[in-house]
Amino acid sequence: MRPWCANAREVVVPGGEGATVVLAHGYGMDQASWDKILPSITKANKVVLFDWDFTAGAEDGDEARYTFTRFADDLIALMDERDVRGAVLVGHSMSAMVGCIAAARQPDLFAHLLLLCASPRYINSEEEGYVGGFEEAAIHGMLGAMESDFQAWVKGFVPNAAGGAADDMAAATVESLERSFLAMDPAVALGVARMIFLGDQRPALDAVPTQCTIVGVRHDFAAPPVVAEYMERRMMKAGTDVAVEIVESVGHFPQLVVPTRVAGILDGVLLRLRHKGLSNGHDGTEEEDTTVPAATEVEIDGGIDVTT
Repeated sequence: MRPWCANAREVVVPGGEGATVVLAHGYGMDQASWDKILPSITKANKVVLFDWDFTAGAEDGDEARYTFTRFADDLIALMDERDVRGAVLVGHSMSAMVGCIAAARQPDLFAHLLLLCASPRYINSEEEGYVGGFEEAAIHGMLGAMESDFQAWVKGFVPNAAGGAADDMAAATVESLERSFLAMDPAVALGVARMIFLGDQRPALDAVPTQCTIVGVRHDFAAPPVVAEYMERRMMKAGTDVAVEIVESVGHFPQLVVPTRVAGILDGVLLRLRHKGLSNGHDGTEEEDTTVPAATEVEIDGGIDVTT
């Protein structure tokens, strides 16, 4: 089976004593989507980034390969290869549920999951009282549009998902996202989209052993706040330590639109973990260090470049 992870790299701060942060991007994106928050997190933490490989492969036509479990297995394999344990995972969109499944399969991997714009189920279910944000017919219509003219679908979907392009900064964000989406192989993009939008990962919420912070966006048409609230209720019922943060913004890509807010939430998670480690009897005391070492990058695996 082909691996889904490519272009993995580490950004390392010499002497940094913070946690390892793993950044897992969402559908149609690449690791460049984290560029706006990297300066904040790399001040004291090792950061692991990678690209999900949405390019064509030898298994074309094999629908069975598009499963959340397979993506989770590849995330676990990447963590095992780098001998990373007790990390903080920031999983955006599809990667949020990939992270939940990976944490359930190997609980020692993560100390905390930050689930950004997560959704376990996009389709509404009236009989269950579940609101995912979409009617099933709308999802099939979207998939049909992707299959018919992928480039036209990207040109329509991306500005909507990004919350519009009302100013130059938003327009630049949309342009960058469009390039990233169009770098996908259309057949792979369609297969992964079917996995995401037709799937139901709600049962996975019952098995997450790791402390979580769910971050939603007030005006996210893809994963509205009601989904984050559902996840919180279900995970709390299962015994997971979970909290919800709703960001006052628009669109499905807050790390691009309001990066300072996302970085602030992540900084809060890292600070709480550090305090928890100190209170558990670790040696040393916190001292403010005004000198920030220069970060260096270490290539892990060349893989396939999905950027354009």
